[in-house]
Amino acid sequence: MEAAAAAAAAAAAAAVRLWVKTEPFVVGVLPAPPPARLGPHYLRKMAAYARARAAEGCFPRLSWPRWRHIACGKLQLDRGLAWLYFELFHSLLRPDPPHSLEWAEAEATCANAEELERERSKLSVDTLQFLLFLYIQQVSKVSLRTSLIGEEWPSRRTKSPSLTGKSASENKIWNDQDHRAFVQSHLLEMLELLLEPEQLSASSHSTHSSLVSYEAVCALSFLIEGTVNKSRTVHPLHELALWQSCSRQNGYSKISRAFSFPKLESWLRSCLTANPFGMTACLKSGKKLAWAQQVEGTTRRAKIACNTCVVPEVFPMVIMSQVYKQTLAKSSDTLVGAHVRIHRCNESFIYLLSPLRSVTIEKCRNSTFVLGPVQASVHVHSCDNVKVIVVCHRLSLSSTAGCTFYTLTPTQPLILSGNQAVSFAPFHTHYPMLEDHMAQVGLATLPNYWDSPMLVCKESSDTSVFRLLPPSDFYTFVIPFEMEGDTTEIPGGLPHAYQKALNQREQNVQIWQKTVKETGLTNVACCCG
Repeated sequence: MEAAAAAAAAAAAAAVRLWVKTEPFVVGVLPAPPPARLGPHYLRKMAAYARARAAEGCFPRLSWPRWRHIACGKLQLDRGLAWLYFELFHSLLRPDPPHSLEWAEAEATCANAEELERERSKLSVDTLQFLLFLYIQQVSKVSLRTSLIGEEWPSRRTKSPSLTGKSASENKIWNDQDHRAFVQSHLLEMLELLLEPEQLSASSHSTHSSLVSYEAVCALSFLIEGTVNKSRTVHPLHELALWQSCSRQNGYSKISRAFSFPKLESWLRSCLTANPFGMTACLKSGKKLAWAQQVEGTTRRAKIACNTCVVPEVFPMVIMSQVYKQTLAKSSDTLVGAHVRIHRCNESFIYLLSPLRSVTIEKCRNSTFVLGPVQASVHVHSCDNVKVIVVCHRLSLSSTAGCTFYTLTPTQPLILSGNQAVSFAPFHTHYPMLEDHMAQVGLATLPNYWDSPMLVCKESSDTSVFRLLPPSDFYTFVIPFEMEGDTTEIPGGLPHAYQKALNQREQNVQIWQKTVKETGLTNVACCCG
C-alpha cells in the first residue's frame, strides 16, 4: 500500500510543470555585462549583511537609502548605477498605472536633488527578490569561453529557431531556452542566496540538512511559475510547491514551514521544462500574421508571429522579421501589453500604435519606427540609420550607428557599448489615442529626461558618441493615418529652443509667400528676348 501511495504521489507530482518566466529577463536584465561587484560572491555577502540589519530597513524589504549604502559604500558602485538597478527592479514589478502617474507627479514637483532623494527614500523592494534580480544580471555576462566557442553554459540544448530560419539563441535576453539553461546551471547558487544564515555552513554553502523557508520559495516565484495537469491556469511557484501531493518530492514540512534543500532542488530540476509562452513556442506554434503586404518587386516576405491565442494570463509576445521596403501600420488588441521583437527590418516604416509592454529592435537598417507608449523598456541593438519615435519608461541602445531617437521618457536613456553618432531629440508627433494610451501604461509628460543620457559602460564613457539634435535640423513628424481620439497636439509640447526654431521656419515661409503675392509672381515661366 505504501509503495502504491508513493507511486500515486510521484505521478501527481509529475503533473506539475514549471518553467522560467520570460518577463524578468526581457524587461529586467540590463543588456550589458554587470559590474564584477554584483557577482555571486558579493551577493552572498550582501544577503548576510541585509539579514543582520533587518531593523535598519534591510530585510525583509530593502529601502532605497539602505541599498544606496550597500551599493556605494560596500560594493563600490556609482550612485547613478545603484539607482538604475533599484529603479529597474521597482518598475519591473508592474505597479498599476495610477501609482506610476502619482510617482511621476511627485518626482516632477521636486525642486532640487535633496527633495528628489526624499521621495526616493520612500521606496523599498522585496530583499530576496531583489537579490535574485541582481543575480540574473549575470545572463548578460560575456565570458572568454563564449567569445572563443560561442557557448556560455555547458549544455546540450538545441538552438531555438527564428523567423529567418537561423538560430535565435544569440540573444540570451529573449531566448527562453537560455533562461532555462541559466536557471538550471545556477539553481544551487540561487537557492543558497535565499537561505537563512543558520542554514549555511562556515563556507557559506548549503548542507544536506539545510532548510529553505517558505518565504524564500515565494521569492523564487519571481523567476518560476507553472501549471498543474496541463491546465491553462498559471500559478506562481510557491502555490504549486505547497500542493499536497508534491510535499514528498520537495520535502515540505508543515511543522517547520520549510523545504528540505536537496529535495526542493531535485524537485525543481525534475519539473522545469520549456516555457510554453516563450519565444521558441511563439515561433513554432504561434499564430502567423499577415500585417505587412508583399510589395511588388521585393524578394523577401515579412514574417510576423504572435502567441496571443495561447497565452492565458501573461503578457503576449509579437515577433516580426524581414519587413523589407514596406510600410506596416497597426493598432490592435493583439499588440496591447505585448512584448514586441523587431528583427532584421530594412528600408521600412513601421507604426505600432497601441500601448506596449516592451520593444526590442535588432539588426535593422534605414527604417523608421513609430511606437505607441511602452510601459517598460525599448532596447535598440546593432542597428544602422534608424529613427525611433516613442514615449517609453526606459530607452537603451547598444552597437548602433547613425540612429536618431525622438523620445519622451521619465528615465535617462542608457547608452551601452558600441554606439556611434547617436542623436537624441524631443518627442515630436502625436496620434488621436496617444494620451489615452499613455494613461493606460502609467506614463506622464513630466519628468522628461530625453536630453540627459547616461553612459553605462566604461567603453561608452566618451560623450562624443552622442549629440542633441540641433534645433535647426528639427522637424515635427506627421502620422498619416486617421483614428478616433482626443489628442490633437504633442503631449507636453516642445522645448523652447525647438519650438522657436519651428516658429522661425514657419515665419520665413509666410514672409516668402507674402513676397511672392506682393510682387505678382506666378507659376508661369516667362522667356524674354
